[in-house]
Amino acid sequence: MDRKLSEWKLGVDRIWWAATPDYADAMRIVAEIADLSEETLLRQAATQALPSLRNASPGNADGNAKDAARRRLRIVREVLHTLASPRFGRREASVKVPTLEERYRQLLELPLDRRLSAAEIHRAYKHVAKRAHPDAGGSAEEFLELAAAREALMKPK
Repeated sequence: MDRKLSEWKLGVDRIWWAATPDYADAMRIVAEIADLSEETLLRQAATQALPSLRNASPGNADGNAKDAARRRLRIVREVLHTLASPRFGRREASVKVPTLEERYRQLLELPLDRRLSAAEIHRAYKHVAKRAHPDAGGSAEEFLELAAAREALMKPK
């Protein structure tokens, strides 16, 4: 998709910097963006620009229609540049997948950072199980998952 994004950016820039913009060509590129883009913001900008570009593409379009089309094309161009430009600075932290023990502790609402006693695990299980039990409005799957979490945490390592 990066290749497609670069092609669209190049096409829109070519139209943007032309002495007399070809709004029919701009309409073709923007329609392709509206159909094929995976980026929601870009797709929305392209969809909103299409009517203005249609009004400006006939040879006898007035100045107001051409101004509106140019403004909409500028928005599409800015979104394309934002998406295609390299990002510098801090990288996003990779998503940490919790370990099985961490997941069990989260299910039982137990702290992750310290050792737990058997009594503490049992108390937490009883507290959470009251809400998750099928007789109390919970689901059987959730209750069984809690029981499995309790058993796994109670086993000595």
